[in-house]
Amino acid sequence: MATQAPEPALTVDELAARAGVTVRTVRFYSTRGLLPPPVIGPRRVGHYGPEHLSRLALIEELQHQGMTLSAIERYLDALPDDLSAHDLAIHRALVATWAPDAALESSLAELKKRAGRTLTESDLRRLTAMNVLTPTAEGFRVDVGLLRLGVALLDVPIAHETILAARKVLLEHARTTAHQLTALFRDEVWGPFTQGESDPERVEAMKALSAHMQPMVVQALVTAFQRSLKDELRAAFVPQE
Repeated sequence: MATQAPEPALTVDELAARAGVTVRTVRFYSTRGLLPPPVIGPRRVGHYGPEHLSRLALIEELQHQGMTLSAIERYLDALPDDLSAHDLAIHRALVATWAPDAALESSLAELKKRAGRTLTESDLRRLTAMNVLTPTAEGFRVDVGLLRLGVALLDVPIAHETILAARKVLLEHARTTAHQLTALFRDEVWGPFTQGESDPERVEAMKALSAHMQPMVVQALVTAFQRSLKDELRAAFVPQE
């Protein structure tokens, strides 16, 4: 039996606090169509769920990459409509790998508020082992790009050693892919461009391409990985007729 997604249970104030944005920002994104509408409950109060929280985190990361709201709208429109909160978290984590490390100093109370749950000593050790947290004299240094994904992994029924091994595999292949794609862009796109005439329109076009290449490549990688993983899981665990 498929696991049902949790019911939306956050008010707009709670959603804004969990996402680290203002209520005004949430409502602005909603009017732009960047966030789906809330579920209207009793007394006409709107309730938000994990998908809204993950989508806000993805929007924040895309803005850190320098994308305009119009570009973010196009990026989100290209995503499948049925993406879960975990799918969106994966998109956000992969987009974040293109940006410089983003970390903040946080007390334990602030960390629990941002995580949206109680964190045990075991949870803190696992998050530290996943390089999500670094203990400091004042509290913790938190990698905000990995926090939500790390917190989600706390409830996954997989041994911690297996998660770390999977992380190592992903990082190794991600570095190889990034290296090969960068070399391809350098040799096949940037090289021929720099050898040509300095046409102002071509210069602006190349600047625009460079600015938006990273999110486009990330989206292509995520889509290809999800399809490949689905095929591999089907071949490994679904009985062949």
